[in-house]
Amino acid sequence: MQIAKNTIVTIHYEMFDVDNNLLDKTEEPISYLHGGYDGIFPLVEEALEGKNVGEAVDVKLTSDDAFGDPEEELIRVEDLEVFPADVEVGMVFEADDPETGELLLFRVTDIADGKAVVDANHPLAGQSIRFSAKVVEVRAASADEVSHGHAHGEHGHHH
Repeated sequence: MQIAKNTIVTIHYEMFDVDNNLLDKTEEPISYLHGGYDGIFPLVEEALEGKNVGEAVDVKLTSDDAFGDPEEELIRVEDLEVFPADVEVGMVFEADDPETGELLLFRVTDIADGKAVVDANHPLAGQSIRFSAKVVEVRAASADEVSHGHAHGEHGHHH
């Protein structure tokens, strides 16, 4: 079966930075609903269209096509006293966005002079990446998957 709208596509992928350093890769394959449901980067989805099991794609993505550019309003400086005593760079904390009420994950990026810098941007925001994927399974999506807008099952979303 070829990849087309309303198919569930299962892939293994690797992501590389511009210097070809491995940034991320699948240990277990992931599945997404193909056809414009925002389950994968649009340019990768476009490259996968019409592919079959065993075929691969290699797509270069600018920051706009990948994780976007960093947003300054998602970087904050906070007093250390609002954090646990053992706070260190790399820790992640949840906080509500005061404007939208949306839950954001802030990474501690720096600690100095009684302050911590926290950043809710994606760690790869602002970076161009290369996304390499191999198709391991393609199947028709169920009516539930299409109505929910995502893959269900072993490598997809669980309710």
